[in-house]
Amino acid sequence: MKNIKGLTVFTTLVLFGGGAAISPQAVAAETSVRIQATKGSIARYQVGDAQVIALSDGSLPLDVHQLLNGASEAEINSRLAYAFRTNPHETSINAYLVLTDDRVVLIDTGAGELMGEFGGRLTDSLALAGYTPDQVTDILITHLHLDHAGGLSAKGHRVFQNATVHVSQSDMDRFLNPANLSKGLDKIDLERSQKTVGLYDSQGKVRPFLGDSVLFNGMEAVSTAGHTPGHSLYRFTSGGESIVFIGDMIHVGAVQLPKPAVTIHFDVDQNQARAQRQKHFVQLAKTRQLIAASHLNFPGVGYLRTASEGYEWVPAAYKNRD
Repeated sequence: MKNIKGLTVFTTLVLFGGGAAISPQAVAAETSVRIQATKGSIARYQVGDAQVIALSDGSLPLDVHQLLNGASEAEINSRLAYAFRTNPHETSINAYLVLTDDRVVLIDTGAGELMGEFGGRLTDSLALAGYTPDQVTDILITHLHLDHAGGLSAKGHRVFQNATVHVSQSDMDRFLNPANLSKGLDKIDLERSQKTVGLYDSQGKVRPFLGDSVLFNGMEAVSTAGHTPGHSLYRFTSGGESIVFIGDMIHVGAVQLPKPAVTIHFDVDQNQARAQRQKHFVQLAKTRQLIAASHLNFPGVGYLRTASEGYEWVPAAYKNRD
């Protein structure tokens, strides 16, 4: 056997009788076991002088018939079929690593333990990228829903011991304040927030911001309130190039790209979330801005292009070479 870049493979000599008596069936079984054992997935991109790595936290099926607002079941089915998709809609949970000269920055943390068998693969993906949680210096949370902040903790402890968490004060005010239970906040959301971002806050490891803010060199937060009160996108710029991490501005591309007016049940303010998507999609398409989207098909990195109806998604070019 040879070991090539961490993957165990069998040589042609062994496969075709020049070595030990190992059957093709045994090779197939060995390969299958190794593929199944690798739960993480990554994809690397260059943005200026920095590297951006897409990290998969897994995926989950969503019954979009029950979740989408502004489109009939028949229309949803038609648009899904056009995009070769079905309901339940398999939805990616994406996070992103940004590597600069002096920082290891994580955009969102996936679901962690909070969604059972769905999600929770971020640390596997991080390991594939060659990093440990202790190496992460900064975590930028687009908003405090469980599939974005859930990976902050595990078994009651902080996963990222050396990281500072950056998150909108507006989301901190909503999701960590028990007084909001009488204002529509679900008790489960409060408890989850206390067990995740709350652990960091109690140790002085949260650095909240308000509205549009420059967080550190090259990284800017832009308020996109609507999906949650503090939902934010992040724009990273390096060497004259940029990428925008749009969080939950979109969930179901097959429906919401051609029809951006469609909202989803998870939007705290449906009208505001709709307006944010419509406003920012115009600019993102016009400027041919590189985008990273939390719930479009992994790796979720690409561009928006105006179409005869709404927009089309154009994946960024994939490069796998030295």
